[in-house]
Amino acid sequence: MTFHEHEVDRRTLFRFGLGTAVAAVVGTEMALAGPATAAPSADLSWIIGCDSWGARPPASPVQISGNTTNKIILHHMAFPNVTDYSREHAVQLAKDCQDLHMDGNGWADTGQHFTVSRGGYVTEGRHRSLETLNTGQHQVISAHCPGENGNAIGIENEGTYITETPPEALLDSLVKLCVTVCRQFRLNAWDIFGHWDFRVTDCPGISFYAQFPMIRARVLAELGTPHSAIPARRWPDIWRFVDSPVVEVAQYLLNDVGYALTPNGSFGTDMNAAVADFQTKCGIPVTPDATFDLATWEALAPVLGKDATGLPVTALQFMLVRKGYADVTASGSYDHATMKAVQGMQRLHGLTPNGKVDLSTWCAVVGGSVREAYRR
Repeated sequence: MTFHEHEVDRRTLFRFGLGTAVAAVVGTEMALAGPATAAPSADLSWIIGCDSWGARPPASPVQISGNTTNKIILHHMAFPNVTDYSREHAVQLAKDCQDLHMDGNGWADTGQHFTVSRGGYVTEGRHRSLETLNTGQHQVISAHCPGENGNAIGIENEGTYITETPPEALLDSLVKLCVTVCRQFRLNAWDIFGHWDFRVTDCPGISFYAQFPMIRARVLAELGTPHSAIPARRWPDIWRFVDSPVVEVAQYLLNDVGYALTPNGSFGTDMNAAVADFQTKCGIPVTPDATFDLATWEALAPVLGKDATGLPVTALQFMLVRKGYADVTASGSYDHATMKAVQGMQRLHGLTPNGKVDLSTWCAVVGGSVREAYRR
């Protein structure tokens, strides 16, 4: 995957009135927002910290976000799928990754917060990630996903998972790590997303991504969250500092209701006014930074049936192709291949496989989480 060093903790910048002075704060630690409630005590001894694996010191001070952590973003590393499952290999992996990010890319430190090896060993990535996980208040500003680096915990998973899936040892440790992050930062199983939900990338891989409903369900069970607490839908909250395939879907849908946007996945300034105008016309509160919240998504996403045509169908087909449904073509016509792909997506997320694209199907297609997926 590709990281972008110092790629914005912009919500923090705007909170403190520093939106025009990004360069001035790079490399410094920002003043924090008000104190958060203390996190529950946690045994983190099973995570191999930077000191334990012999990390180099950061090239510049690690920054702490003033934001509230609101999600976990999972990645694959696009490294070889090795069969060395030892602790020694996990340590070397951590060193290689830090060297790549610091020497190859010129970054201050490892980009992600944590790394899970194929043998199931978890290492700390960016310095102070363990410290801030322990307190559960404000996370380290990372470099794993532009636009989300100040409010999302980034977890790298060793390997490449376009056609293969991770070993069980990796999945078991990933679930344990996600549970710990959720407890410490007061997140939920439905707050787990993939890198490509917020960035134009092939990460976390088609095959790995198809396991996300299972991973979320395991995390939910470990957390002991009652089914009654699961929201009907948790959409990806794209906003004006995120570029991704999900943004391209939003552009198609906004275009369909009259806004002249080019569907290219780049959340440009032209979308700011369009989103605010759409929200106003629908009687929805205008969100900061043109954020697509639940109300915005659910006012925008149209129900599609077998006779549907037009830009919403093109948007649907575009995303289905991204998710690995190779028989689908972005033709704008709801054909048989599209219906079969929709049914496959519905089955994956526990929805009734009727081929009708309702709100829950849309949510699942664009990378969100639906309540039905937890009935497993």
